[in-house]
Amino acid sequence: MTIQNSPSDSILVLGAGELGACVLRELAKFRDAGQVGAVSVLLRPDAGATSSHRADTVAMLGALQISIVEADLAVDSEEDLAAIFSGFDQIICCTGFVGGLGTQRKITAAVLAAGVAHYIPWQFGVDYDVVGRGSGQDVWDEQLDVRDMLRGQDSVRWTIVSTGMFTSFVVLPAFGLVDLERGVVRALGEWDYELTVTTPEDIGRLNAFVAANRREFEDKIVHVAGDTFTYSELADTLEVVLGRSFKRERLSVPQLRADVAEQPNDVMRKYRLAFARKDGVAWPKDQTLNSKLGMTVIDLKTWLSEWNARISVTRKSTVTGNR
Repeated sequence: MTIQNSPSDSILVLGAGELGACVLRELAKFRDAGQVGAVSVLLRPDAGATSSHRADTVAMLGALQISIVEADLAVDSEEDLAAIFSGFDQIICCTGFVGGLGTQRKITAAVLAAGVAHYIPWQFGVDYDVVGRGSGQDVWDEQLDVRDMLRGQDSVRWTIVSTGMFTSFVVLPAFGLVDLERGVVRALGEWDYELTVTTPEDIGRLNAFVAANRREFEDKIVHVAGDTFTYSELADTLEVVLGRSFKRERLSVPQLRADVAEQPNDVMRKYRLAFARKDGVAWPKDQTLNSKLGMTVIDLKTWLSEWNARISVTRKSTVTGNR
């Protein structure tokens, strides 16, 4: 692929959290290579601007020569956001559902009102077209609303990047796939159901590539993947990497539905139900953009090995410090 963007194209990234920071670092490389224009980031005004986290973020942005724009996506009006967005050629939304239901629709409406050239919405997850409505996750239905808004107009070009879940969710205690203390691996639905996962770092690299080559991807859905595996393969890989056996438990769809009915406001219970399906949450790795580009990405075994090494060092430090 050839770089077709004008080097004067300016980009605004919404958010500098775990994913946003990765996207910003990669965009800065394209900017320094003359392949995109100025890069800015939108942050929420922070009353605690002297906090260490805020200070670290500002320092990181300063080192990358990224300008800061302040606005509150959850509170500010569509008109106010559109006025900000109109000063940029591309908008990349890296802020998820923290603003509550309706925030992604409002952001998209503001992007369309601003008439920006290209938009990458917050769709870094499953293939919502395949999943459809009524998955058990209200925010997933909103993602379909965003797609309807984008497809229903012809002035703003867009690209949707489907990434699967963050790789770290595999061992996230709250999500419940892996219980390290009890030595349990759980399958959502069936053991042969699949998951696609990608690290934020790899998502950042691929999103920056799409932004820098946006005309190649206009009005398209792009799939990327660090890895795709079944729950059975997840259990096998854990046993190989960690060197111990795991008990295997299957959570059936009726059981997961009952769990949600018992606590309907529990977000993780809803996520477990939504991911318990044989389609829409995984795709073949050899059919992804990173595969077509020949880009090396972090697969499950590599990520688990690096993660295990990190937590092993932390445990040793804790033990040493407590002596």
